[in-house]
Amino acid sequence: MEEAKLIADGNGKRVYRQGDKLLKMFGERYTKADILNEASNLARVEGTGLNVPKLIEVSVIDGSWTIVSEFIKGDTLAVLMDKNPDKYDEYMALFIDLQLAVHAQTCPELRKLRDNLTRRIGNSNRLTSTTKYDMIARVNAMPRHNKLCHGDFNPSNIIITEDGTPYIVDWSHSTRGNSAAEAAMTYLYFLLRGKNENAEKYFEMFCEKNNTGKDYLLQWMPIVAASYTEKCTDEEFEMIKPWIFGTK
Repeated sequence: MEEAKLIADGNGKRVYRQGDKLLKMFGERYTKADILNEASNLARVEGTGLNVPKLIEVSVIDGSWTIVSEFIKGDTLAVLMDKNPDKYDEYMALFIDLQLAVHAQTCPELRKLRDNLTRRIGNSNRLTSTTKYDMIARVNAMPRHNKLCHGDFNPSNIIITEDGTPYIVDWSHSTRGNSAAEAAMTYLYFLLRGKNENAEKYFEMFCEKNNTGKDYLLQWMPIVAASYTEKCTDEEFEMIKPWIFGTK
């Protein structure tokens, strides 16, 4: 590991760059099944032809299960948005086009988004049994699609290389399901970071580019907000309660 450079350390993982490779090393909190599922997700998405890092291998390095993939050199879209505020609308348009390119794909082998939402709502210790029952019933009542969903689609997971090529990274939460649910998750991502103006810009632009009814996307907001309570902070919970309990 002497040749590898640590570039991130947190959430039970250490990430290193080793030449043209990225090494993601997992701590004890991650099961072997979790790690192999993440590697499998990346391999399956790679097969769609989207610009994603290529999976190289899964191995044990220094006693830690490790996913080795292609290292993508460049700036994240989040960094570029902050550096060049005058180009924000251009970057947002690119961001949404990339998301729609993801949703245009299918990966039948991936887990179902509906099952993921149901599990997260059921695991939340912030919701009452009645609220969980209501939200899970809403999940089951929503239209069922089979589109590829990234699972954490935000500007930090888009890397733009020096020649302008965009890559989509971090497929650990990818599923198949209703793309409007994922758009609601991205909308919530911007809202939770206090970027309401950016959130509304995303919301308006996504609905326009995807020809999605605004009311339809908003129907997903209580569901995705409820699912987020599985891991949210106290401050975030206060921000998303209005979506869950109907005061929005």
